[in-house]
Amino acid sequence: MIFVAIIAILMTMGLALIRACKGPTAYDRMLAANMVGTKAVLLIAVGGYALNWSGFADIALLYALINFISTIAVMRFFEYQKSSSDLSGE
Repeated sequence: MIFVAIIAILMTMGLALIRACKGPTAYDRMLAANMVGTKAVLLIAVGGYALNWSGFADIALLYALINFISTIAVMRFFEYQKSSSDLSGE
């Protein structure tokens, strides 16, 4: 059952990567990249459980925190980039 869960997570990561490449807007691409990060956290958690690794929960939580902070940072970048182009009259 764990093997099936790992395969399903990898398939959804692949679909999210396709969406990240084809996304019509930057927000769609960022959402897909965030989904890849979330699926990576799931993969770390399930894989760590399957391998009976004691530190998998700590690593998964750390990666989730980094994923969240990077998503906020990139979205702020897009927000300020758009507002600065509005001010310059482009």
